[in-house]
Amino acid sequence: MVLRIRFAHWRSPQASGGNRYDEELVAGLASHGIEVDVTRVEGAWPLASPEQRRGFVELLAEGEHWLVDNIVGSAEPGAIRAATGRGARVTLLMHYFPADDPSLPASERARLADSEAESVAAATRVVVPSAWAAGQVAMRYGRGDAVVARPGVEPAGVADGSSGAPTLLWLSRLTDGKDPLTFVQALSRLTDLAWTARLVGPDDVDPDLSARVRQFVVDSGLSGRVTVEGARTGADLEEAWRAANLLVHTSRAEMYGMVVAEAAARGIPAIVTEATGATEARTAGAEFVPGDVEGLSEALRAWLSDGELRASWRAEALERRGTVPGWDQTVASVAAALQG
Repeated sequence: MVLRIRFAHWRSPQASGGNRYDEELVAGLASHGIEVDVTRVEGAWPLASPEQRRGFVELLAEGEHWLVDNIVGSAEPGAIRAATGRGARVTLLMHYFPADDPSLPASERARLADSEAESVAAATRVVVPSAWAAGQVAMRYGRGDAVVARPGVEPAGVADGSSGAPTLLWLSRLTDGKDPLTFVQALSRLTDLAWTARLVGPDDVDPDLSARVRQFVVDSGLSGRVTVEGARTGADLEEAWRAANLLVHTSRAEMYGMVVAEAAARGIPAIVTEATGATEARTAGAEFVPGDVEGLSEALRAWLSDGELRASWRAEALERRGTVPGWDQTVASVAAALQG
């Protein structure tokens, strides 16, 4: 029997892990007997206008089985309450916690924490991308039955890395939440060691921050060693992966950290922020406190100055690269949640 669901999908204007996750679900659920009707929800979510919020309420007034991106659903719990109240099933797909988004005003973050709690309580089921996120949903909102469906990765070849000075890769959007400044500030304390570093990712989301990062590189005398390269795709992105010896992931809040999993699939160890979902994606490496420049510089110094440590991290990453899930596993987990 075919299950038909409607998907209230909000698409980030920038390339994102959430976009990729949604695309893989839509493409893969048919193989599990689930037909998906995608409705793209427009608006500046989670800070949508009253008109846009009313439109979402009207959207969920019809249909018996919904999958809803939480960037929309968490901002308008009334829509979910009304839908489940009339007997519809609503699965909330949680890509991030709006209350943890540093780009939002503090007052809005507090409001969204309250509204998200209402949405989580009203939803029929909740799907999250990591066990860490499931624990957070239980701790924040008292719901301990969230279904974990970890993001997958495409099969990838083993990264060669640099044969000379180690190459450090930072790969994300240049935003406050991803925190590129902590990375370059940590590097400024390591000028006595051999390394090069690349910051790769869209640099037009927050032009002021991107300018500050570039100016810090210049002012710190790192221009010959640190490159801020902007977005890379296709062969250019693969070249960045192939040349990397270590991924440095400084995101202050992360539900999972798909880029960390992509590194793991290539046998690249990673230094990631602790107390975030990125720790679950890492197969080898270390952790540091988000925003702790000194802690990150110490972790990097230990790795850069100890050949045996570098070799052990690399060996562990290569040994465990086969444990990184594929998208087929992600889709199967979500399908089971929708059919349950």
